[in-house]
Amino acid sequence: MKLGILKTGRPPKACVAQFGTYPDMFRGLLGEAAYDWATFDVEAGELPDSPTACDGYIITGGAAGAYDPLPWIAPFEEFLRGAKGQAALVGVCLGHQLMAQAFGGTVIKSPKGWGVGENEYRLERREGWMGAEAPATIRLPASHQDQVVERPPGAEVWAASDFTPFAGLVWPGERAISMQPHPEFDPAYAKALIETRRDGPLTHEQATAAVASYSGADDRARVGGWIAAFLKENA
Repeated sequence: MKLGILKTGRPPKACVAQFGTYPDMFRGLLGEAAYDWATFDVEAGELPDSPTACDGYIITGGAAGAYDPLPWIAPFEEFLRGAKGQAALVGVCLGHQLMAQAFGGTVIKSPKGWGVGENEYRLERREGWMGAEAPATIRLPASHQDQVVERPPGAEVWAASDFTPFAGLVWPGERAISMQPHPEFDPAYAKALIETRRDGPLTHEQATAAVASYSGADDRARVGGWIAAFLKENA
């Protein structure tokens, strides 16, 4: 299976040497040897020649806002609309927001402020790629100010929290899923990222609480398995 990573951002420079890039993190989550990987620097205007150039695509997170007037966003959304139903799509964080916006939803900088640290999400739907024993809730790293606030037509919510009501979306029959949290974030990277934002834009108290939230177990491996199962079913 050929799997394309559509890279929409990069970690802070201070973190790359130790933790790698976002494509590195997804290859680590899903398995380097599991796919024929290709990476496209969407921020630089690089897109696949056609939506079917790969069997599936992972759309990464990044620092941009989906609503920002950046030259790469409109062509990328056009690509996503062309790829919908033609290849498997998995969006994470900014990728989740860009998919929602491209498909008719609304994304804003939330007045709720930062969602940061390890967060708990309710499972609102049971999908086949979750397997037979999906739990009632999952815990995953989060790092975002922006949120989807209007669900795109045809999308259903599969994960939600009080803070992030549209935390996970699925487009039934369209081979597309997305999620606001980051299953690809190793807790060590998530904590290092928080430290780069301590005392701006995060307050010292927010950063301390967010770091402390990583003291327990999470569902990164479980959700990585769900993504792999989704790709196997839909790519």
